[in-house]
Amino acid sequence: MSRAARRALISVSDKTGLGPFAKGLVAAGFEILSTGGTAKFLKDQGIDVIDVSSYTEFPEIMGGRVKTLHPRIHGAILGRPDLPDDATAIAEHGIIPFELVVVNLYPFEQTIAKEGVQVEEAIEQIDIGGPSMVRSSAKNHAYVGILTRPDQYESVLEQVSGEGLTLELRRQLAGAAFESTARYDRAISNYFSKINNEESEYPETLGLVFEKQNDLRYGENPHQSAAFYIEPNPPAASIAGAEQLHGKELSYNNLIDVEAAFAIAREFKDPAAVVIKHTNPCGCAIGSELSEAFVNAYAGDPVSAFGSILGFNRELDTATANLLAEPGRFVEAIIAPGYEPAALEILRTKPKWKNNVRLLQCPAFFDDQGTTYEYRKVSGGLLVQQRDDQADPEDDYKVVTNRAPSDDELRDLNFAWKVCKHVKSNAILFAKNGMVVGVGAGQMSRLDSSFIAGHKAGERSQGAVVASDAFFPFRDGIDEAAKAGVTAAIQPGGSRNDEQVIEACNEHGIAMIFTGRRHFKH
Repeated sequence: MSRAARRALISVSDKTGLGPFAKGLVAAGFEILSTGGTAKFLKDQGIDVIDVSSYTEFPEIMGGRVKTLHPRIHGAILGRPDLPDDATAIAEHGIIPFELVVVNLYPFEQTIAKEGVQVEEAIEQIDIGGPSMVRSSAKNHAYVGILTRPDQYESVLEQVSGEGLTLELRRQLAGAAFESTARYDRAISNYFSKINNEESEYPETLGLVFEKQNDLRYGENPHQSAAFYIEPNPPAASIAGAEQLHGKELSYNNLIDVEAAFAIAREFKDPAAVVIKHTNPCGCAIGSELSEAFVNAYAGDPVSAFGSILGFNRELDTATANLLAEPGRFVEAIIAPGYEPAALEILRTKPKWKNNVRLLQCPAFFDDQGTTYEYRKVSGGLLVQQRDDQADPEDDYKVVTNRAPSDDELRDLNFAWKVCKHVKSNAILFAKNGMVVGVGAGQMSRLDSSFIAGHKAGERSQGAVVASDAFFPFRDGIDEAAKAGVTAAIQPGGSRNDEQVIEACNEHGIAMIFTGRRHFKH
């Protein structure tokens, strides 16, 4: 193709970086064709634009719904000038092939994400001409470069300003283009499936689109490969929305544990710290200051805390950083809303593990995530459920024993209940004075979990409270907690043996609350 004949078609909804990119194309000898709002934007930037309607000799009609669906447009995209039949059609119909097509689609996903959006509004954001041009260009990538994202502009401009696009880059652009249309069509399909099945929040056909963030060194074990994918437009208050400020690359296990630390730390309004080991909290505490919360959280199980993941719900301050840097501690990763500059410097320079610790910040720590879902793959299928991240209605709580908990016990019960929901079932958690003192997690019987929690707590269980993620099926779990010195309990209730369990509490002088809501975590 001669340089004089270089043409680019530009029609985008996202105009990020478009002005400088288009000016670069003009400098490289391109003529630009465009439509509607994109043409106006470019003209306002002082860029000469050929209106598509003047090229096709057919006006935009039906409020702009029909403008690029024309043989002279798709012929310019799909034509193969080195094939005789195509070359004849190009000459006969006055078609000038496009070297570049720059298209991104109407913001359908952003539109349906708005609260209260009407069906009619969503339908108007279903792009027709855009996907057709994208697919045509991607199919004919041997001749045409298709750009669908602003982050592609720089590499493309560099090549077209030289020898032209390489086949390798055109193939990469085509792959990205097909991904964009697949995601777009899946979003529309999911939307219609949902509105046509309003009795269920789950569509009849589920299509998920996640973008690869990065490959991971390995999975749970070194012989397993792994990668981290993020959903489109992830919530700012999420692991995908967090920024890594320092340290080694995050591993598969790191990410799972950081998620657990993040979820628990978000439960509290008071300054809180959580210590995670294999997704379970081996320590957690609240305090008047973050440093106090950390000291008490770490003291929950100092042996297990070695090599742990930490979560904080306040900007990590210098006092807490100095405590973290004390000899004998080893931390894999930390997530917090932010870091004081001096605290960040301490963690980067002072501990023995300074070069390795992953420091993540999530400024939108407490932002509402909306209704979120979690997915678990099983052989031949996928399980989907709402995340168990909603606050329990405390108005539904019911004191079922002769004795009601004291104010101090009630505070500890509420604290313990918030942490217990994040412990693997069967979960038993002992807490005292706003800190976890013992955890029994993931055992096959609740009695075993009670025994382990008491063993972990030791003498600290005297005057502690106990939280159970599901009902006590028998009184033996309460008897075990009573041996440890527990004075109050919180659990969902709902067992056929509730009366026996209540009787055991009354015998031991234990106050007990039923919450009416279970928190299994398998």
